[in-house]
Amino acid sequence: MKVGIIMGSDSDLPVMQEAASILDKFKVEYELTIVSAHRTPDRLVDYGKNAHLRGIGVIIAGAGGAAHLPGMIASFTHLPVIGVPVKSSNMSGLDSLYSIVQMPPGVPVATVAINGAKNAGILAAQILGVTNEAIASEVISFKNEMNQEVLNKATSVEEIGYQQYLNNQK
Repeated sequence: MKVGIIMGSDSDLPVMQEAASILDKFKVEYELTIVSAHRTPDRLVDYGKNAHLRGIGVIIAGAGGAAHLPGMIASFTHLPVIGVPVKSSNMSGLDSLYSIVQMPPGVPVATVAINGAKNAGILAAQILGVTNEAIASEVISFKNEMNQEVLNKATSVEEIGYQQYLNNQK
């Protein structure tokens, strides 16, 4: 199984590349493309209805502004959809967040934080990892690395004090 990463516009790519980057780290196959809910509605319908035929198991959909892409994709597929609200210039991404998170009953979209594509990638890997031991192992290693990183920082703060720690960060 692989992940489908879609976005409404190429302007979303700087955010959505974070999902691709973390999936690369986990060695999870994905496809990445642009599917506009408003400008390419036929492409959206085709993508939603046929993603599973290409081996996609989870779809990550990023969109800004009205952010209809995640919900519309969810309406055309049985696959889990993770929505990434992309920060907009008008309302700092709150418009996108509200649009994605307020789905009607029967059309769920898991929603991450504004510009939270990295977490969307991690969540997609966790979903696929339920049935794929290799992916699960990569996610477990990642979480262990995060754990060790925090423990190392805690030790450093405790040993040298917060002031020196902050000075060392500059």
